[in-house]
Amino acid sequence: MDAANPAQLYPQHLAVLKARADEALARSGHDHLLIPSGRRHYQLFDDRDYPFAVNPHFKHWLPLTTVTDSWLVYTPGQRPKVIYLQPFDYWHVVPEAPAGWWVGHCEVHVIRTPEEALPLLPPAARCAILGEANSTLGDYAPNNPAAALDYLHYQRSYKTPYELALMRLAQRRAAHAHRAAERAFRAGASEFEIHMAYCAAAQQDATEVPYQNIVALNTHGAVLHYTELDRDPPAESLSFLIDAGASHCGYAADITRTYAADRGSEFQAMIEAVDAAQQDMCAAVRAGADYRQLHLDAHLALMRILRDFGVLKVSPEAALATGVSAAFFPHGLGHPIGLQVHDVAGFAASDRGGTLPRPEGHPYLRMTRVLEPGMVVTIEPGIYFIDMLLDEVKKNGHGDSIDWARVDHFRPYGGIRIEDDVACTDGAPENLTRPAFA
Repeated sequence: MDAANPAQLYPQHLAVLKARADEALARSGHDHLLIPSGRRHYQLFDDRDYPFAVNPHFKHWLPLTTVTDSWLVYTPGQRPKVIYLQPFDYWHVVPEAPAGWWVGHCEVHVIRTPEEALPLLPPAARCAILGEANSTLGDYAPNNPAAALDYLHYQRSYKTPYELALMRLAQRRAAHAHRAAERAFRAGASEFEIHMAYCAAAQQDATEVPYQNIVALNTHGAVLHYTELDRDPPAESLSFLIDAGASHCGYAADITRTYAADRGSEFQAMIEAVDAAQQDMCAAVRAGADYRQLHLDAHLALMRILRDFGVLKVSPEAALATGVSAAFFPHGLGHPIGLQVHDVAGFAASDRGGTLPRPEGHPYLRMTRVLEPGMVVTIEPGIYFIDMLLDEVKKNGHGDSIDWARVDHFRPYGGIRIEDDVACTDGAPENLTRPAFA
């Protein structure tokens, strides 16, 4: 079997999903699993729809991300049934006839109107229906039973070989686009022009990439989710931070890189120090590692860098204990990734619910679980020079911890973030991102 070929890996993936669905239905007391693909949302007081986002549970079973008003029906012991809407429509492009590696493993029914699904669905009272409220069709309103969702979301943390193959393909697309974005930056392009170069190289527009591209020049890199996209380049481009991904069959890549215009500058040296520390953090993605501890260890590593560059005047441990480190690294180390960029169950205590708390003083960490084989997480440490947060350090009485002249030196560059997607295995972790750049 070709470990890179999703078509060959799909049957085993489907078998895993069936087994998980059997257990989820047993726990929730239902006989059938129904997953609507979703329905379009429309803008207020208008007939214009928002970009369609498929139900992630639907694309877990099927590599279909654009079909609306369709259904996945699973009954234990039977082949999955796919009710596929192919409407008569001259306003929009009609989905092509069902095709692909999934078709031979499912019972496929093509319908022309959403209502034609009704006689093909099992009795609503015996169904666990996973989806949005606006996906309701007749008596078939999503009930999202907690017992089923807790189990399925928890199990989604463990990626099948099929899923990993699709994620690697998403990485390749994103890495190619990152290279194009760097070239545009070094040619003097504006943020908007860099964004367009990225989308062109990825062959995905703003509705197809898994999240809105963050394209930040100079001080804009100090805004964690900067998405304004200036149309004119700055008078002088000093630095470039790009956080941008790509999708493949519904699976996401999430990659961040930072560049200095002057490859001989002190800021470039700081980028290289963060990159080296980030690779050490990626190497720590091992089975049995508590992600919360990895996050705290990242604070210490980043503060060592700031001390080496003369920004921090106290020990890394003191900076962490007093909250000074959070002024420079205010977000979490990363998050689960897969069908969604910020994938589910990052805080799950078990497959029966409950949550694992964040470390005190770290409210933005998106993952608190112990790592296990099959999990994929992002590792995205950062150092930023954010005036609002640095002012808080002074107000809290810790201003003496920082050399403010050094802060003034680095402030025009905004910040640094380096992000890879990393799979936890039985042994050494697999960095999904770096080979895509190589």
